[in-house]
Amino acid sequence: MSLEKELVSRSEGKCEMCGNTNGLKVYDIPPVEIRTANKAVYACDTCWEQMDNSDTTEENHWRCLNDSMWSEIDAVKVMSWRMLTRLNTSWTQNLLDMMYVEDDVLKWAKASGEGVEGMNLKHRDSNGVILSQGDSVVLIKDLVVKGAGFTAKRGTAVRNINLVNDNPEHIEGKVNGQRIVILTQFVKKS
Repeated sequence: MSLEKELVSRSEGKCEMCGNTNGLKVYDIPPVEIRTANKAVYACDTCWEQMDNSDTTEENHWRCLNDSMWSEIDAVKVMSWRMLTRLNTSWTQNLLDMMYVEDDVLKWAKASGEGVEGMNLKHRDSNGVILSQGDSVVLIKDLVVKGAGFTAKRGTAVRNINLVNDNPEHIEGKVNGQRIVILTQFVKKS
């Protein structure tokens, strides 16, 4: 069974966040290592865009979290926790105070940096474009990788990057099969 079919079945053809039945598609919850139904939600276009881009978040749309936060599905709990944390208003704080999330699910929810001190910092590439968890970037300069014994060549694509929580000038990604730290000033979003 395909990932989308599995999510359609699980969600009964509705957005797992707000219940909308139009414009539904798979939203992989960052960080994405392997695409599975357990690491994704079936979401409408409105939820999808706002989950993916914090600049488009509309507070009133997310009143639906009052229901979705009680889901038995961990992926839905994670996205509910992240959106409640992102909105950071009195009503969302009240819902967060009521929400029960198991320790391993909470650790996953916090993996995006949402709600972690210092995460209001924006990671920007060499052109000033905001980088997000899971983005792909291209190196704009040859970089000598200290301790690894190779040079990462200009033009090398680095997929599925991780943002370094406490430093907006650092990202992590795999180059030549090794996970390295890269300065954001030497990459551009692809």
